[in-house]
Amino acid sequence: MSMYVVGHKIPDSDSICGAIALAYLKNQIGEAAIPARLGEISPETAFILEKFGLETPELKMSYAGEEVYIVDHSELTQAPDDIAEATIVGIVDHHKLGDLTTSTPLECWIRPVGCSNTIIKMMYDFYNVEIPKDMAGIMLCAILSDTVIFKSPTCTTADIKCVEALAEIAGIEDFKELGMDMFKVKSAVEGTPIRDLVMRDFKDFNMNGELVGIGQLEVIDLAVFDEIKEELEADIAAMKVEGNRHTMILLLTDIMKEGSELLVVSDNADLTEKAYGKETENGRVWLDGVLSRKKQVVPQLQEVFA
Repeated sequence: MSMYVVGHKIPDSDSICGAIALAYLKNQIGEAAIPARLGEISPETAFILEKFGLETPELKMSYAGEEVYIVDHSELTQAPDDIAEATIVGIVDHHKLGDLTTSTPLECWIRPVGCSNTIIKMMYDFYNVEIPKDMAGIMLCAILSDTVIFKSPTCTTADIKCVEALAEIAGIEDFKELGMDMFKVKSAVEGTPIRDLVMRDFKDFNMNGELVGIGQLEVIDLAVFDEIKEELEADIAAMKVEGNRHTMILLLTDIMKEGSELLVVSDNADLTEKAYGKETENGRVWLDGVLSRKKQVVPQLQEVFA
């Protein structure tokens, strides 16, 4: 029986590339594994897979009765809807420990690094399995994406060393140039439906019983949102009602200026003041230096809800 390796709902590059890379590793050590996904891939992920000639994992929404290895999260809100009817055999993650529970022992690789693929590289080293060029390529791209080309405060020495090693395997001479090419793809928002933009990198969080949705769009110039910002605000307001959410936040992250503008719709008018020490003006607030949802946005919100 093969296990399925799958990341979170609305998968990003780390989630997809991690599922592919981990499934390959598992197969190399005699544990049958199939990479899968819980949603459509982003333009950035499509760029990465095309560049290195790898296929998109199969779309699989139901896992009842299956063995599942979770990548890039440990949250019920981000897992398959029927995860309670599956057997979780492992977790690889670089976020806070979530609320997934198991009835049987499992393998856990959880490290405070910038990307799940950094941990998967450590797993390849642990099992002494050679990494193919195409696999090294997608893994280093995932790390560059999650660490915002090493600009994110989540980036660690381990992430940098793994990218350097993977770049050598993949034959990538200038990995920072490759990272910028990826973010140029992310920045191409013209013609994309508004809901698709909001959902491009979106996660729901259960914060003390309240549902909080947080999306993030990382671009090289926030000017690309000038003509559609009001539409983005209207859509997150609609999503708040549709999902019975307490709060919706969309981070518009400028990787060159190294900061984010937050678009906020919340039942708490003073939420950002309590969490970040800055009030919103007409539902918007700029947070200088904020690049990471995981480290600079979510923990502060959880303290408010606690």
